[in-house]
Amino acid sequence: MSPTSIARSSLEEMLENLRRRDEKPKDLPPALPSRPTSKARLPSMRRSLPSSLRVGGDAPAGVEGDSKEEVKRKSEESELVIRGNSFGSKKIKSDQLGESPYSSHSEERSGVAAVTSTSKSAAEWDDNIGYFIKKKLQVWCRLRTGQWELGRIQSTTGEESQVQLSTGNVVKVSTTELLPANPEILEGVDDLIQLSYLNEPSVLYNLHIRYSKDIIYSKAGPVLIALNPFKDMQIYGNSVIRAYRQNLADSPHVYAMADAAYTEMIRDGVSQSIIISGESGAGKTETAKLAMQYLATLGGGSDGIECEVLQTSCILEAFGNAKTSRNDNSSRFGKLIEIHFSMVGKLYGARIQTCAPSVLRGKLNIKMSNEYNYLNQSDCMAIDDVDDAHKFDKLKEALDLLRICKEDQGHLFAMVAVVLWLGNITFQVIDNENHVDVVEDEAVTTASRLMGCGVQDLMLVLSTCKIQAGKDSIAKRLTLQQAIDTRDALAKFIYASLFDWLVEQINKSLEAGKRQTGRSISILDIYGFESFQNNSFEQLCINYANERLQQHFNRHLLKLEQEDYEVDGIHWTKVDFEDNQECLNLFEKKPLGLLSSLDEESNFPKATDLTFADKLKQHLISNPCFEGRRDGVFSVRHFAGEVLYDTSGFLEKNRDPLHSQSIHLLLSCSCPLLKLFASNVLNQSQKLSGPLCQSDVVDFQRPSVGIKFKGQLYKLMQQLENTTPHFICCIKPNNKQLPGMYEKDLVLQQLRCCGVLEVVRIARLGYPSRFTHEDFARRYGFLLLDKNVAEDPLSVSVAVLRQFNILPDMYQVGYTKLYFRTGQIGALENTRRVLQSVVRVQKCFRGYKARSEFFKLQRRVAMLQAFVRGENSRRKYVSLTKKGVHTHAQKHKRGASKTLDEKQRAIIQLQSVIRGWLARRHFDGMCNSEDLDVDLDGRQDSCTSKVKDLSQAHDEVPPSVVLELQRRIAKAEATLGKKEVENAALKEQLQQYEKRWLEYEAKMKSMEEMWQKQIKSLQVSRAAAKKSVATDNTVGQPGRAGASPSRFESDDNSTGSQTPGGSTPHKSSNGVPGIGARWDTNDSMGAVNHLVKEFEQRRQVFDGDAKALADGKSGPLNTGLNSAEELRKLKLRFEAWKKEYKVRLRETKAIVSKLGRSDAEKSRRKWWGKLTTKLT
Repeated sequence: MSPTSIARSSLEEMLENLRRRDEKPKDLPPALPSRPTSKARLPSMRRSLPSSLRVGGDAPAGVEGDSKEEVKRKSEESELVIRGNSFGSKKIKSDQLGESPYSSHSEERSGVAAVTSTSKSAAEWDDNIGYFIKKKLQVWCRLRTGQWELGRIQSTTGEESQVQLSTGNVVKVSTTELLPANPEILEGVDDLIQLSYLNEPSVLYNLHIRYSKDIIYSKAGPVLIALNPFKDMQIYGNSVIRAYRQNLADSPHVYAMADAAYTEMIRDGVSQSIIISGESGAGKTETAKLAMQYLATLGGGSDGIECEVLQTSCILEAFGNAKTSRNDNSSRFGKLIEIHFSMVGKLYGARIQTCAPSVLRGKLNIKMSNEYNYLNQSDCMAIDDVDDAHKFDKLKEALDLLRICKEDQGHLFAMVAVVLWLGNITFQVIDNENHVDVVEDEAVTTASRLMGCGVQDLMLVLSTCKIQAGKDSIAKRLTLQQAIDTRDALAKFIYASLFDWLVEQINKSLEAGKRQTGRSISILDIYGFESFQNNSFEQLCINYANERLQQHFNRHLLKLEQEDYEVDGIHWTKVDFEDNQECLNLFEKKPLGLLSSLDEESNFPKATDLTFADKLKQHLISNPCFEGRRDGVFSVRHFAGEVLYDTSGFLEKNRDPLHSQSIHLLLSCSCPLLKLFASNVLNQSQKLSGPLCQSDVVDFQRPSVGIKFKGQLYKLMQQLENTTPHFICCIKPNNKQLPGMYEKDLVLQQLRCCGVLEVVRIARLGYPSRFTHEDFARRYGFLLLDKNVAEDPLSVSVAVLRQFNILPDMYQVGYTKLYFRTGQIGALENTRRVLQSVVRVQKCFRGYKARSEFFKLQRRVAMLQAFVRGENSRRKYVSLTKKGVHTHAQKHKRGASKTLDEKQRAIIQLQSVIRGWLARRHFDGMCNSEDLDVDLDGRQDSCTSKVKDLSQAHDEVPPSVVLELQRRIAKAEATLGKKEVENAALKEQLQQYEKRWLEYEAKMKSMEEMWQKQIKSLQVSRAAAKKSVATDNTVGQPGRAGASPSRFESDDNSTGSQTPGGSTPHKSSNGVPGIGARWDTNDSMGAVNHLVKEFEQRRQVFDGDAKALADGKSGPLNTGLNSAEELRKLKLRFEAWKKEYKVRLRETKAIVSKLGRSDAEKSRRKWWGKLTTKLT
């Protein structure tokens, strides 16, 4: 197997197969751009490179037969050619470097990066000035003062040129001090990438033009440049937020940067970070608040969490910011606000991290008062146009909004007062050895009362300390300086613990809890670079943090950017930049770095600030960023410039000692916050050096300030490393904080420190948009119109690029990723967004259509089910009725017969009793009569005997029978009453039916009248139609006016028969023809006669039906009810026939008229044709 086949990668083979399969004509752009060779693979076969091209000392591009050892040797030689300060050029042993907050695999990338080309020197970046000198164009010239001025070349002699400045003056300048100027059309562009000539004076001038127009935001590739206007700007608010969210505004703005971070978080599902850098007074805090405002508005929900997030700035500024000589609202701590979002982009929580050296927190300006020593040591007592009372009210509102209870707020303000009163405690010297006692005044009593401890206990802790002597401890009085340091250490500890507690309470109020999804946007607002006349340990920590932040900036925008290009094997020419790694090594290198040396020296009891300075001179002199001076002063060359540091107080501030007596005092206080602070420190001490009781009288052991600050900074940088960064560079245009003033030297220095020019160069030459092959194919693969494409990600990606005609110069294909220049993804994203919108619309429409069809089918099914169930119920009812009618009738008959028999027997018995009584009464009357005949005696005897027999028979009827007869009589009377009620109800129902029948009769009479009117109207229309047809036939065909009507009669006879009950007559072939039939003159008359005959027949049918209904009104009641339904159906049939008849009548009239005109037109055409023939 040849070396070539061994070195060929699987990706190269895939590309080769793709090239052979997809061979296209020359007029089409190639699918893959050419790339140089590298150690990772052989040159691409898609485009051959010139044989003279050498890459980093490798063999010519066309040679493919070198062995792996030869390639390795030549690549090692190429590494020696690269300049020493070039990225990835020299290998440094891991033990020589300091610690790094980044993961090890990312640090090793520089060692394995493929060398693709030699580094370009800085001189090559200078624009060619020869053309401008020859054409005498507008240029930038550097004057002897170092200032850049705009002018036009007048003449050139040798190495000198005469340049006329914009003021009219003519100066002589060396041609090496000339730089090309951009045309006027490019003045004030939004993005510095758009400048044709990128140099320092052009960038300064462009920013100055925009700043003079109150345009404070500009882009430098991926970096947003924000100049502090030092005044209120009307470019913020809800309307501006809506404009940027709806893509109605595209100018550079902090809202646009926040929107980009939010969009990428939602699109990619990766946490983002917005890193705001700049000097003190550049406007970082306000920029961070604006970014938070935009994100809170975008992710605002219904629970008001966005208002709570915004109010955190008010609280943190009140307790963490201060007015300085350079800044009215200077952040004395660094804060990282991590805002959490849900999967759909709704804000649901936040978390705050702080990073600050504890020695700074005791100097914060809490309120304006000349009574406190901690506040009246400077002239920064008031801020113009700031109402402290209003600010304090806003602070209390913010605390309430974040659900910090009133009791905790009281403790919070009490602790601030404790710190202020501790600062007012004074001491008096009591002997020649400078030992002191605490002056018992208002400050001591007030501080002890607020702390909840005894006055004497506080005075004892501040004036004495305990020394361990064997097993005993001895109390020793403190000197004046020692007492002041003890007082300040206690005050700083209380305020530092208070600030940490406040941040913890805010985090509890804003915590996301179980709803955390891993999507967040972090906003970093950290103190800016500081350089004063006297710089101490505080400025050293601040500037070290800024060095690490600048390294993060360089790493993502300069280092990693170029590393990706080299590792992925794309063609790239390096851009040199000033790396601050040497300065970081000065601080972090072990064991002889600045911080490690400070920590080591702080552990020696006899060490002093001067011995620390001497140690630095001895061990750090080899570092180019360090220079030792006299009297304990040393200088550090930071990325922003050189700073002198005075080591006075370095060791004491780094130790930040807190005696164990102070901890015991805080534990004995009644204030709950002080007990909490002391217990937290006690737990931390037990973890570090065992229980406190074992070292009861020694100084309290805590990590040094430098080591603690370094750990916080590393933790912060590690968190930022896990996010996608977005950088905002804040620029301070002048030191006087005046609006409209633009100091070029100050701005240029800040631009150089931020590396803006290098970022713009990389952004102009680089590929800011990049996707892996899989991600690109997954995101844009559905845009392909051609489905006959291989399914591998690279083939799909190439097909998409071809389809959208993206030029080869606008993208490159790496081993694992696709790289695009600025603006190339826009077309793909727009098309993708449109298609996704179309798909969403289609989805909604199809869903609506499916739901509509489902509901329609559901209604039909329900209707069918109701019909079937009704039919089944009716059939079941009829069946049950047929079966049960006979049985019910028999039962009813038997019951009625039995009841009738009982009633009959009861009536007969009753009649017999009544008749007996009547007979007895009559007999008694006859017995009293004196006119009875003697011959009646015999009869009387016989009658008497009969009556006696009857009376005896009556006396023989038992009482139960009588009772039964009475009961039956009552039951008969009740039944009779029910029957009478039923008869009354039936009579009422009969009256209602009669009334309804009268209404039906009235309706039928009105219908008859209406039909008569309509029939008369149709007769008139028929007569008019016949007359019109006759007239048209007479005018259109005068020669056939006397035609025989036999044809019409035959048409009438051929008319089809009518269906008596139907609504539409059946037409034969000779009836009225439909549309498209052929007509002649005789047919027109036949059609008219047909309509007349049909009218007569239909009239007779409807008259007969109406008469039949009218005759049926005297029938039974059910028949009358059915006649109403028949009447409605008859009316509907009549209306349908009338509508159809009118349509056919109009069609017949139109066709007859047309036939008349067509015959006349034919006769005229024949005459004209004959005349034309004769003339010719």
